[in-house]
Amino acid sequence: MAATWCLKLQKNQQPLYKNSLQLLVFQRGFAEKGDKNWFRSLFVHKVEARKDAHSNLLSKKETSNLYKIQFHNVKPECLEAYNNLSAEVQTRLHCDKDYPCEVVGSWNTWYGEQDQAVHLWRYSGGYPALTECLNKLKQNKEYLEFRKERSKMLISRQNQLLLEFSFWNEPVPRSGPNIYEMRTYRLKPGTMIEWGNHWARAIKYRQENHEAVGGFFSQIGALYVVHHLWAYKDLQSREDTRSSAWEKPGWDSTVYYTVPLIRSMESRIMIPMKNSPLQ
Repeated sequence: MAATWCLKLQKNQQPLYKNSLQLLVFQRGFAEKGDKNWFRSLFVHKVEARKDAHSNLLSKKETSNLYKIQFHNVKPECLEAYNNLSAEVQTRLHCDKDYPCEVVGSWNTWYGEQDQAVHLWRYSGGYPALTECLNKLKQNKEYLEFRKERSKMLISRQNQLLLEFSFWNEPVPRSGPNIYEMRTYRLKPGTMIEWGNHWARAIKYRQENHEAVGGFFSQIGALYVVHHLWAYKDLQSREDTRSSAWEKPGWDSTVYYTVPLIRSMESRIMIPMKNSPLQ
């Protein structure tokens, strides 16, 4: 009798949701009842709304430094002549106190895009210093001749204006020999604050071997781009240093939470040019 009753109940029972679309609508409506809903909290990593531009929240308040990074793709047969010419002109500008700019570092890419030069400049005084420097260079006949000669050696070039993260080391000259790694991250728009919050805690895990050189984020040019600059004695030292970070409690969480913020990433291994303050 009981078995017969259960069989009738199963036959007459209607499914609560006739199809997956109804179930999806129910779940969505259920999850959207409020920000504190427990169902949503299982799946959504909440980020507080921004109160200011990320450039103000993440950059150093005590300095007004602006950085420019240049990527020059050089004709292979011209690379040596390009390096010599660039070193000569950069040294003059770096040592001339009339120009509010200095060379932070200059490199050739070793692994990554070949026959490439990377230059990092600092403008002490921010955008006014950059404008002053550009106006003076327009009147500098030697510099104009240099640009004309340099243009014959290049395939392409691009640049970005950068600010430095407040929690990163400020790049200062260092002796060599070293190799340098520039890790470039292209983030999803709107995630720079979250990236900065995680790395502000994580940078302490990467200071043991003095490998951290500088951390920057773009302001003009390609946006939501982050550059981390590291120095190592050689490739094996790089491998050992990066592996040791995983032994530190907390580093795994940094990777876990920052990887979803990245659209693409790139690593360059670079060799300093002879005039680079970072050797």
